[in-house]
Amino acid sequence: MLILRIAMAQINTTVGDLDGNAKKIIENIEKASEFRADIVVFPELAVTGYPPEDLLLKADFIRENKKYLNMIAKAAKDITAIVGFADKSVLNKGEGKYAVYNAAAILSNGKMRGVYHKIYLPNYGVFDEKRYFQPGKECPVFIINGVAAGINICEDIWYYEGPARWQVKSGGAELIINISASPYHAGKGEERKRMLLKRARENNSYIVYNNLVGGQDELVFDGNGFIFDKNGRLIAQGKQFEEDMILADLIFSGISGVRSVTRPIKLKTPPVKIVKISGKKGGGLKPFLFKVNKMKPMDKLEEIFSALVLGTKDYVRKNGFSKAVIGLSGGIDSALTAVIAVDALGSDSVIGVSMPSPFSSTGSIVDAEVISRNLNIQFLKIPISSLMDAYDEVLKDVFDRLPRNTTEENIQARIRGNILMALSNKFGWLVLTTGNKSEISTGYCTLYGDMAGGFAILKDVPKTLVYELAQYKNFKEGRDIITRSILEKEPSAELKPNQKDIDTLPPYQVLDPIIHVYVEEDKEIDKIVKMGYEKGLVKMVARMVDKNEYKRRQSPPGIKITPKAFGKDRRLPITNRYQN
Repeated sequence: MLILRIAMAQINTTVGDLDGNAKKIIENIEKASEFRADIVVFPELAVTGYPPEDLLLKADFIRENKKYLNMIAKAAKDITAIVGFADKSVLNKGEGKYAVYNAAAILSNGKMRGVYHKIYLPNYGVFDEKRYFQPGKECPVFIINGVAAGINICEDIWYYEGPARWQVKSGGAELIINISASPYHAGKGEERKRMLLKRARENNSYIVYNNLVGGQDELVFDGNGFIFDKNGRLIAQGKQFEEDMILADLIFSGISGVRSVTRPIKLKTPPVKIVKISGKKGGGLKPFLFKVNKMKPMDKLEEIFSALVLGTKDYVRKNGFSKAVIGLSGGIDSALTAVIAVDALGSDSVIGVSMPSPFSSTGSIVDAEVISRNLNIQFLKIPISSLMDAYDEVLKDVFDRLPRNTTEENIQARIRGNILMALSNKFGWLVLTTGNKSEISTGYCTLYGDMAGGFAILKDVPKTLVYELAQYKNFKEGRDIITRSILEKEPSAELKPNQKDIDTLPPYQVLDPIIHVYVEEDKEIDKIVKMGYEKGLVKMVARMVDKNEYKRRQSPPGIKITPKAFGKDRRLPITNRYQN
């Protein structure tokens, strides 16, 4: 019997920060060594950060990431480290062509002792790995401290007949280690958990699954790594949305059951080979975490709220901003945006700006001030009436007594956007826009107005969910940070007298489910109608969604929290005459 102590370093990397990522990896190698771990596991592409996208097209970037990997290898002395990096091999020296691989390095005794190249490359949704990587051609099993271990990467573990199965059946692996950078959407953690439980049982092997944590542009990675035993029993679990080091002692029979592979497998699979890393046996330590982790998983609203906070914090921090500014209308969207920003950055780093017009209700002006006091943030009040008058004067000859319409409404929004961008330029504050998914879906927003800014926290959050998250936050805090008057007022842009959102849009309780099935599930209009919706209404919503793609292309990035967000997930042409 052998006992192997596993450490999963669930770290938050930054794309392109090779030096910072390498230092963090080395720090965690040293920390795992202090815990006398035999193996320490890092996330997918930990050296480069994930996803590095077109940085991978730069030869210098690949070269530099391998230089830092060699530096990391020197720190792995009395421990084996599994580290994600971008590998390269020359295809034709004369032509200078080379292949790039999404790779896992096996580091031990100060050197790189082996490498695994990812075989299944995702090319859907937010993923386009086939643009950058070649698939691996081998499926090695590594003997680490006397235990046969199969290493694979993210997508590889999602297939029943995939690398994990080949490594177990043909290579005798008792341990499967998967390094991952799996982006978050609501419910994704439980989906992974169910899949990994099945893989453990199917292969009668331990599964160690380490996932990246942190925000990267539109994506949030939730950590939440798992270790399962051979029966699919959860042994240990990483924290959600936090860096963590997860430790567990695993019991093995040892390499006596490993069969030497001397010929390719009959199935259409990459050849499996056995690579011996170290002859050192396990530490003989008494198991100390061989029991179900008692960590309670977050419920849906806590999970989504945490994702929005982490995504905001990392976008602001990793892009070098120290403060953020928000236009506070007194409505629910700007209030929730401010609440999330304060949780992410602290009250000293958030500025709220009220920009009342003649159409702003007294209640909304007061509500903007109250939410600022409740959050203890700096509050600025900049009325825009005189600027509206100036626009009317400048344009009066050109418009020549034409009736007022949405043009004048949009001017108000653009005045406000201009003011916020002026504050951003003057003080270096990042403008956080406040629009939600319902508005952005239907185009109920103004280009260069309320869409002007650097980051859109609620971009993938439907209006009905905005209310749920606001109520969740109040419940969690035990007080009404977002006041009842904000929660109960009828939604309005307040750009003309007595304006209500319902004048232009269906009620959000009706609109949001239609957007969900049309955008996220790609359902046809006839199928949506069969769900009980009036055909004219469904066609109107679909038409609004499709014709406003040009606006979304010009909107700031925002945090993905649904299975299909606008942007990388959903890419429709702007010039498009097809109608459902």
